[in-house]
Amino acid sequence: MTTSGVPSARETDILRRPRRSDATRATILAAARERFAADGYERATIRAIAADAHIDPAMVMRYYGSKEQLFAAAAAFELHLPDLGDVAADRVGSTLVEHFVRRWEGDDTLVALLRASLTNAVAAERMREIFDEQVRQVAATIAPDPPEAATRAGLVASQMLGMALSRYVLRLAPVVALTEAQIVGWLGPTVQRYLTG
Repeated sequence: MTTSGVPSARETDILRRPRRSDATRATILAAARERFAADGYERATIRAIAADAHIDPAMVMRYYGSKEQLFAAAAAFELHLPDLGDVAADRVGSTLVEHFVRRWEGDDTLVALLRASLTNAVAAERMREIFDEQVRQVAATIAPDPPEAATRAGLVASQMLGMALSRYVLRLAPVVALTEAQIVGWLGPTVQRYLTG
């Protein structure tokens, strides 16, 4: 700091740089997301995540405390649900199903979270939070009776999670064989009824 109280050029440069701990946290989270997606919750280890991040396992524990806490942090993501305000009223169900199928198909982390939520309380709570908070907001904007938004969102989640469990975790052959268009055709009307019926 200069005598006038204004930071020097070097101090300003230091203040503008991202903190090393922030970069370390980001590196750990990126490695954890990839490892959990590849191995699932049960088989992924702190040691493997640390190796992927090129750091000591003790650093992972220092920043996140436990494997459960790391998984919960790594699974903090948005469903990026579409804005249904511009969608024709009779297409909101199929639009939402299309979106979910694309999310499941393109995001191994979401599948890993679902797989882990079957056996791990922290992962199950994280999945509940994601679906409760994000799907309920969508339901509240569409539902004819806003107080029912939580119930409607729960029913939508039951369809989406049930499909994902059957297709990506249990890999039931008839469900795996469905095309995206067929899934939308089967589930779209049901989700439509849950949202607007």
